[in-house]
Amino acid sequence: MEGEDKENPVKERRRLPKLKNPVKFWKKRREQNRKDPSDDELDGVEALQEGEGEQEEEEEGLEEVSRRLISREEQLFSRGPPSEEEEDQLFRDFEAFRLRLWVSVHNTFTPPSSSSSGRLEVLRSAVASIQQQEVQDQRWGGRPEDQVPPWRPQRCLSTHNALLHKMVESRLTQAAEEDSSETEGLSSPTKRKVCRLGKRVKEDLLTVVGQVRDCYPPQVDLVNLYAGLYHRGFSDRLTELSDHLEHDDCSYLLLWANHYYPHEILNHKDLEGTIKTACLGSLLLPGLLEHLEDRYLSHKEEQVRLWLNAALRKEEESWENDRKPEVIDQYCFSPLAIDVIQVIDSAMTEFNCVIRDKSKGQRITTHLESFLSSYKNSLDEFVKGNHGNEGSVVKAQLVCEQQLRDYITAQTGSVSEQQKGRCLDTLSALWDCGYRCLTRPIQTQLKACLRPLWTSAWLDESLPVVESLLDFLNQHLCDLSDLKPTCRQALLRGVHQDVVLHYVRRTMKTRMKGGGQQVRGAQRMTDDAQKIDHFFQEEGCPWLGEGLRRLAEILRLQDPESLQLEMVCVARAFPDLSDGHVSALLALKTGLSAADVRSIRRSVEENRLLGVSTNHRPAFFSKVKVNWIDKKISRM
Repeated sequence: MEGEDKENPVKERRRLPKLKNPVKFWKKRREQNRKDPSDDELDGVEALQEGEGEQEEEEEGLEEVSRRLISREEQLFSRGPPSEEEEDQLFRDFEAFRLRLWVSVHNTFTPPSSSSSGRLEVLRSAVASIQQQEVQDQRWGGRPEDQVPPWRPQRCLSTHNALLHKMVESRLTQAAEEDSSETEGLSSPTKRKVCRLGKRVKEDLLTVVGQVRDCYPPQVDLVNLYAGLYHRGFSDRLTELSDHLEHDDCSYLLLWANHYYPHEILNHKDLEGTIKTACLGSLLLPGLLEHLEDRYLSHKEEQVRLWLNAALRKEEESWENDRKPEVIDQYCFSPLAIDVIQVIDSAMTEFNCVIRDKSKGQRITTHLESFLSSYKNSLDEFVKGNHGNEGSVVKAQLVCEQQLRDYITAQTGSVSEQQKGRCLDTLSALWDCGYRCLTRPIQTQLKACLRPLWTSAWLDESLPVVESLLDFLNQHLCDLSDLKPTCRQALLRGVHQDVVLHYVRRTMKTRMKGGGQQVRGAQRMTDDAQKIDHFFQEEGCPWLGEGLRRLAEILRLQDPESLQLEMVCVARAFPDLSDGHVSALLALKTGLSAADVRSIRRSVEENRLLGVSTNHRPAFFSKVKVNWIDKKISRM
């Protein structure tokens, strides 16, 4: 048993050699305590920790030991100068108490073989004894130095805080260096080190909130005390690691600094509301964080640009080699849009976790703008050539346009409204290019087919003008069977609009000979509108047929007052109906006086705005040019 006692640091410290001059020793110690807690005292804690063992729980509680020592101190120094023997013994007992005290605190995160509840009870007793010693320091404060015990002030609270700092530093150093199977999947030593540090911070803060906090009085604010220590320690180590980082390591470090740490640690559900995050600030200094973010963004921009260019080059090579796109679900398909969306989406998903200032995302999305412009130019050049795969390629690109449009329209935040507008404008130009290519034969025949309108043969129904046009459309549109249904529907809406626009343009250029011709023509127009609507059915635009019928009604009406009311209704239904269009429509009428024309125009202008706010109908009349009537009005 004697051999075991010699190796037990707890018992060994009770046989401390008697100091030759304890008063001189404690005066020197007191001068140290006025500046900082004794590092020597804290350095001895780890050496004593293992020897404390289970015996610690069997000894007298620290709170009771502290109370007894304070009582002895009061008795010893209240009756006059104590003897050297008594002062020396009390000093030795205080020394043993303090070492036991700091071992108990040091065991906060590294419990010995004792149970967790027993360890926390020892810590609670240690905290109570620290408070007792702080009170006793205050009681001796202000007295003449020769009447104060030489070991006062003990400054246990300052020593306690210094010990917590050393504990945190030690635990972070240990976490950074230890091997862990949980981080084996990470690709670099730096990533593994950052992950281990972050996990240690998270686990220890959760331990503080879940167990340790209750051992301290509320005024200590233990959670924020530990949070500040771990914040500074974690920050220092990340700063050290930031000197020489690979690109992947840089993004991973930023991921922890800007996402994992603030969101998944400080705002963890068990920590939320307890940590004063505003007081902690950023995990990395602003200058360093700005430098790392700029480095990350520059690299990511270059990656995105290269990936997008590679995707477009691959698509262009396929076009130029006369390869037809693959057919999926019976329609032509190109993977280009999906590839582009994945590139941008992946980059922005990572960006949103890595970078704090979300407006910087435009540095990445601006490459989407550039890509779309290049994409549109490439398709323009392709359709100018003579390629056997032109039709199927364009059909596949219309599908891509629709996918990209849906993606960009759905973006909120990552793409600015200005960028979104420019991207959608470019996509509209891309769509127009594809539309013109697929409907080139239709555009060529529209004018020719509708030229007989308002001729005698058309008026007396001997010439089936619209029927012939629809037969031609039916034959040509059969070639669109391998176009994706939603794209085919959009294309048919375009064809429907072009047919009606040509019909209206032809009508507005006609010189009416009299009311009878207008009435018969109005009936023919109404019949034609019904046939056109029936041809396009659900895939067309119903409001286009309404436009034709409204125009027919304007031609049919001969009474100025009725005509005025109808013109106001048309202006409300079609807000893009300009004064020039009103004048052009009235110019078709043969029985109106100049006063009637002025009255109708004035009434339309006064009443048109009443319905504009609730009418979101697409532009129609603005696509009907009436420059000739504008010039005529300007000369009047």
